[in-house]
Amino acid sequence: MIRAPAASRRPRLVVIVGATGTGKSELALDLAESLIAAGRPAEIIGADAMQVYRGMDIGTAKLPLGARRGVPHHLIDILPPTAEYSVAEYQQAARGRIEALQADGVVPILVGGSGLYVSSVVQDFAFPARDEAVRARLEAELDAEGSIALHARLSTRDPAAAERVDPANGRRIVRALEVVELAGAFTPGLPEDRPPWQESVTIGLGLERAQLVARLDARAEAMWRDGLLAEVQALRDGPGLGRTAARAIGYAQALAELAGELGRAEAMQQTQLLTRRYARRQVSWFRRMPDVAWLDAAAEDRSALALTMVLRED
Repeated sequence: MIRAPAASRRPRLVVIVGATGTGKSELALDLAESLIAAGRPAEIIGADAMQVYRGMDIGTAKLPLGARRGVPHHLIDILPPTAEYSVAEYQQAARGRIEALQADGVVPILVGGSGLYVSSVVQDFAFPARDEAVRARLEAELDAEGSIALHARLSTRDPAAAERVDPANGRRIVRALEVVELAGAFTPGLPEDRPPWQESVTIGLGLERAQLVARLDARAEAMWRDGLLAEVQALRDGPGLGRTAARAIGYAQALAELAGELGRAEAMQQTQLLTRRYARRQVSWFRRMPDVAWLDAAAEDRSALALTMVLRED
């Protein structure tokens, strides 16, 4: 039987990371329920760059309210899909929520696959200055020239940064070029030090590649079967989709299908390919993070092992 240690004055932060499709949300819920049963209130904080948008549900694998088992979730559905949201804004919101929960004796569980979002919270990230005029000019150039051309420009200005940024991720490329213009270099590395205001335990979920690919391909097919096209059409014809939301994997392909630019099979296949690439980048990012305790996402005892890690005495 697992016995919980006496509650500390400030509960530690629990972080759950891993590639999309590894079951992070389910593990977070299992862990939250077990902590609550052990007399330690727990709540979940999302760390997903697309789940912050209201109405983007099927394509982001967002848990519906009825599947959240009564566990409060934060930083999910906080913005309209037309809004833009920076990592710096997320960092401030997430850290503030963590501090508030800890002050109330609640264990915060940070869960998500957006590596920069997670790292901005648990590591000592300081974000370079922004310049709206430079950003607007670069975004106009992105629209006119495309992400590949801007990525080539980044390669000449900062080759190390270009290696870390996906050539298809126009938003990240624009941000990198903006920072290069303002600061001379783009250095979104992973600092080793954690912020002094928190203690944390980080659990990673990993899966053998063939298993992960099969899950991801099946998930993309399920998105269309579960109504992604109708969801995207309702967003397009209703509140609209901003620059970031419209480029999300699955959403960009559904928009192209609605516009007659892609057929159903092409849209799904493109989504599968891009999702696999994204998962590889997630694995690479999280493997570079320090002090991650990795669990097999397919193991039946993963929840029990995670709980043991969280309740272990320092």
